[in-house]
Amino acid sequence: MDVVISFLFILTLAPVAPLESSFRAVVERVLGDTRIFTGEEVRLRCSVPDPHGSRWDHQWFKGSEKLVQTGEPLVLWKVRVKDSGKYYCRGVRDTAVGNIYTLQSLPVEINVDGGWAILQVPSQPGLVGQTLTLTCRVRGNAPIHERILYRDKVEIMKQSGPHFHLNNLTLGDQGMYSCRASWNQDRRTRSVLSVDASVQVLEVLTQPILEIVEHHFQMLRLICHLQYNAHPPAPPIIYYFYKNDQRLGTATSENRDLVKQSPGRYSCKAKVPQLGISRWSEPTSFGQVAGRPAMPSFLQPRNPKPFAPPVASPDPLPLTDEPAATQASLYQSTSAPGSLPSTAQSVKQTVPPTRIQPSHIDMAEASGDMLEESEHMPPANVTHSQVLHK
Repeated sequence: MDVVISFLFILTLAPVAPLESSFRAVVERVLGDTRIFTGEEVRLRCSVPDPHGSRWDHQWFKGSEKLVQTGEPLVLWKVRVKDSGKYYCRGVRDTAVGNIYTLQSLPVEINVDGGWAILQVPSQPGLVGQTLTLTCRVRGNAPIHERILYRDKVEIMKQSGPHFHLNNLTLGDQGMYSCRASWNQDRRTRSVLSVDASVQVLEVLTQPILEIVEHHFQMLRLICHLQYNAHPPAPPIIYYFYKNDQRLGTATSENRDLVKQSPGRYSCKAKVPQLGISRWSEPTSFGQVAGRPAMPSFLQPRNPKPFAPPVASPDPLPLTDEPAATQASLYQSTSAPGSLPSTAQSVKQTVPPTRIQPSHIDMAEASGDMLEESEHMPPANVTHSQVLHK
C-alpha cells in the first residue's frame, strides 16, 4: 500500500505536457504595413478557426518571447526600430482537464525603419504574367517631384507618383528593389534612398514531375507532382496521363491514376482551364521500352546542318594594365534632373547608367535608425550621419 501511495505522489509531481488542439491560430494585419516608419502604428488581430464556436483567449509572441499583451487585438503604438520582428499568436482555452492550446500561428513580420524613405512590397510573392505594385513612401509631406525604382541597384523606372506597377511579371523580375525620392527645397535638390526589399516571383504552375510506383496486382500508380501558386480562391487543376503519347483514361481532378502495368514511356499534363495554363512533364520510362526514344519536339533542330570544320583560333588579345571599372557608390540615374519620362515606361527597358548630378544632396543613402522624436526634415547642409547621430 505504501508503494502505491508513493507512486501516486510521484505522478502528481511529474510535469504534465500542455494539451494541444489540432486548430491553428491565424494572425493578420489590420492597420499598418509590413514595413513602416518609426512613430507609426501597427494593429494585428488573432483568431482561431474553430467550427464548434468555442471561446478562446489569445496569447502573443515576438519570436520566442511571450508578450504581456493578451486578447484578440495587438496594438503597437509609436513603434521603434527595436519593435521589428516576427509576431505570432495562439489560442488558449480553460477546461476541466487544464488549459488547451492551439497550434502557433504563422508569423507576421514587421520591419520598422528609422530612415526617410521606404519601399513597400507585397508580402506574397508575385506570379508570372500578373502585375505587382510597389510603393515608395517618404517620411513627412515633402513635395516629391521624382521617384526612381531600382532592381539590384540598376534603375528600371522613373516617375513622380508613389506607386510602381511591374506588369506581365517574369522570373527575371525577381531581385532586390529599392527606391530614391527627390524634391527641391531652398534652391537645392534633396534625395533620399530606401533600404533594399526582396521581391520574389513564382510560376503559377511549375513543370510537373511524374512518379511511377509499382502497385499490387500488376498495376502502376502514376503520381503527377507539381507546385500550384495561384492566389486563393485558386481555380481547379485538371490532370491527364499518357503512355507513349496516348492518353490513358479520362481527365481527372486527382494528381494520380492507377493503370495496368506494362512497359512504356509515361508522362502527365496539368491544366488550369480558367487561367489558360498547361504544363507537361518529361517522359519517364518503365520496363524495357523497344526502339530508340524519339527526341522531344522542343529539342529538335529547325534546320539540321552538318558540323562545320574546325577553325583555328586567332592569337589572343594582349593583356592591358587598365583597371576594371569599379561599382559606383551611389545608385545611378539615366537622365539629368528635371527630365521625367512617361509613367507608362516599361520596366523591361534598360539604358546605360550615368552618374547622379552633383546638385543632389543625399540625406540618407540607406534608411537606418534615426532620432525617433524628430518630426522635421533636416536642413540642406546636414549630412546623413549627422541626422542619425544628432
